[in-house]
Formats: sequence, C-alpha cells, structure tokens
Amino acid sequence: MIGDIVGRPGRNFISEKLPGLRKKFNVDFVIANGENAAGGNGITEKIAKDLFISGIDFLTMGNHVWDNKDIFNFIEEQDSIIRPANYPAGAPGKGYQLVTVGNKTLVGIINISGRTFMPPLDCPFRTAGKLIEQMKLKTNIIIVDFHAEATSEKVAMGFYLDGKVSVVAGTHTHVQTSDERILPKGTAYITDLGMTGPYNSVLGIDIDLVMKKFLTQMPTRFAVAKGPVKLNSIIVDIDEDTGKSLHIQRLNITEE
Repeated sequence: MIGDIVGRPGRNFISEKLPGLRKKFNVDFVIANGENAAGGNGITEKIAKDLFISGIDFLTMGNHVWDNKDIFNFIEEQDSIIRPANYPAGAPGKGYQLVTVGNKTLVGIINISGRTFMPPLDCPFRTAGKLIEQMKLKTNIIIVDFHAEATSEKVAMGFYLDGKVSVVAGTHTHVQTSDERILPKGTAYITDLGMTGPYNSVLGIDIDLVMKKFLTQMPTRFAVAKGPVKLNSIIVDIDEDTGKSLHIQRLNITEE
C-alpha cells in the first residue's frame, strides 16, 4: 500500500520505482491513494490509466476526490477506483470493491473517510461495519484505507476492526507514522502511510506558497513542490485462508 501520490513528481517516481519494487519484494497486489495525483488535487482518467500502467492495481481516494471534475466522466464505470464509502446515497462511484488477485484469491477493499476535522459524512465506523459483514460472506481478506485527520480516530478504527479485516491503513496526513504493528486479533495497522511526492515541501506543496498562506491568511493558489521525491508505503503479508496478517513493514524509498 502506497501513501498519497502527490502530483507529477509522485507519479513519475511511481513509474520509475514501482516495477522494480514489485519484483524485489514479490508483491501480489498494489493499492495506492490517488486523491492528490492530478496537480495535488483529485485525479483524471488519463492519470489513473498511467498509474495502472506503472504497476498500481487499485486506487483509493479521499476528501479531494471531487476536486478534478474529470472524475465524474469515468468513476461510475471504473472498477479499480473507489471513493470513501460513507458519502451519502447519491454520490457517484463506489466505496468498496471485491477484486480477484492472481487466479483465485478474492480481496475486499474499502475506502472510508474520517469525520474529525473532516467533512461531516456518514459514520465511518458503522459504515465500515456494515460493509465488512457483507464482504465476509465472500472473503476473509479485507483491506481498509481510512482517510482521516485525527490520530485518535484512526487508532480507534484500527481496534474497532481488529480481527474483522486484514489491514487498516490510514491516509490523508501525508506524514508517515512509525506505529506499524499487528493488532492483537490479527489486523495489520498503521496510522498513516505517508505520501509519495516531493519531500522538501509542506505535505508535497511548495513551501513558499504555504508560508504565504499561514502568514497572511489570504487565499493562495497552491502548487506541487519541485525537488527530490520520496515513496512511503507498507508491505503486508496476509494468510489467504484466515485473512489475518502475518507481517507488516514500512518501505520508504527516497530520491537522492
């Protein structure tokens, strides 16, 4: 699982590094958060296709899902991109998906948005619980991208879903946490995957522009930073029969 991809620098680094990483670590399936892939805001159909060509199998989104209007042209038909499942009824796209990995392994993927310091969507805990009940009828392997701001909300979700899903990985803050672990009932957990984008930046955005915003409190048009890039991610080994995670490790690649 790869942290939020930020703009062209993040996309280019994925294209350069991911094929080799998949081979080196014998990776079966790659999930990445793509909500910042188009210039830091949203995603386009072309960018999504390019990321799939680069070796990503599945994309999750977050609160910036609607920022680039091109998404309305393809999200309904795209089976490899999901947005947070707790958007109210009537929102386009899907919040969860079942996919086949390899020839026979069925995997459930859920995207959920937090509510603390975030838009007031439906309850993420109850939404996740209902979807997991449905998915458990078909597979024990379920991956959750919890796109949330507050550490407390993410940790609570990890324990709420412990033993019910294989992985709970936080996204959104663009700062990778060092608390990866297997929870007591077998769920792999990390509070935030981090980001894939320029690291001499403020969460992938040009430093001067962010400073101007903080100092003046005036509207500022942000732009993705330039310079060397990092790729934040985790690799998780999952027992195919039980759905429990056996091992989780952080993997960070930095461009010199």
